[in-house]
Amino acid sequence: MTDLVRVYVPATVPMLTALRASGSLGEVAPAAHAVTPSLREWYAEGDEEELEYVAFTRAAQGALQLLRHDPQAPRRRVVVSADVPSGLVKREEVELGSSTVQLVGPVALGDVAAIHVDSADAAEEIAAAVDVVEEALAGDPDAQFTVDGAEDHELEWYAVSELDQLI
Repeated sequence: MTDLVRVYVPATVPMLTALRASGSLGEVAPAAHAVTPSLREWYAEGDEEELEYVAFTRAAQGALQLLRHDPQAPRRRVVVSADVPSGLVKREEVELGSSTVQLVGPVALGDVAAIHVDSADAAEEIAAAVDVVEEALAGDPDAQFTVDGAEDHELEWYAVSELDQLI
């Protein structure tokens, strides 16, 4: 039996369209997030659910960066939760608390556990956050305030069977 790892993959609505069309998320999916040993050590007080929420939130932040590089994509963050074989996950723990992992192959549609997408009413705040996400990462407090406002919106949960309705 293959060990599975839950990963949270930042994505965009066009990436969901490609997932449906090809049956996998990208030739090689972008960086993803997971509960890593480094994250466990950094957040020692957290239970598994809290650690997964941290990894999920970081994936949602990654989705903002993807949107920054795709001006045509609808301004909605997307996170794809998937249970992938552990051999697909390469940990890159560059600092204490890191949840970043690299996927060494595509995420198959059959591995997707759920899809999380911003509601349409979050579009204005998401668009504002996309415009300043790089500045926030560089430490600009005003930009961080805008990004935090976008993060106040919880992503909606969708079953994989609802993929057609999402796109």
